[in-house]
Amino acid sequence: MNKVAKEIGGWALSLGIAFVIALVIGIFGIQPTKVLGHSMDPTLSDQERIYVSKLSHTLGYEPDYGDIVIIDSRVNRERTLKDDIMEHPLFSLLSGKVDDNLYVKRIIGKAGDKLQFKDNKVYRNGQPLDEPYLNETMLYQSDEEITVPAGHVFVMGDNRNNSKDSRDIGPVPLDHVLGIKING
Repeated sequence: MNKVAKEIGGWALSLGIAFVIALVIGIFGIQPTKVLGHSMDPTLSDQERIYVSKLSHTLGYEPDYGDIVIIDSRVNRERTLKDDIMEHPLFSLLSGKVDDNLYVKRIIGKAGDKLQFKDNKVYRNGQPLDEPYLNETMLYQSDEEITVPAGHVFVMGDNRNNSKDSRDIGPVPLDHVLGIKING
């Protein structure tokens, strides 16, 4: 009986260590996620699985223009380590809940950029963006010029006519940019 208890204890310890390692990798390194909805069509499809590097979030560096990122859309609240832990896919799997506050979007503007939406295009600092990833003309127009505040980015979905993004929630604080899609 003692030998069986030792064997079970060894397996439990191994599983516990594996769980902790998976948790740490998912929180601070690389995390799988699913695209929910059609806001990134045609680039990414609904339910498509992507992998996100969390190093930008962990190390606090800014994503580049055009990067596809996962963001926390609750831009008017502070983020904590608890948020990072509870958003880990293992907890979603265990709870059966999908976090609909996490959006997959594209970086359009960075701090100091002036954005305009006219002539069915996005203008950054007076220049129209070349956006070959769009498959239809953007219908959104605005007379307002938006200046992206320090420590923030402006994100939009590739399906501009069917996307809840910074046009709705406002510029996204850098600590709410949770990771950058890994190409592939």
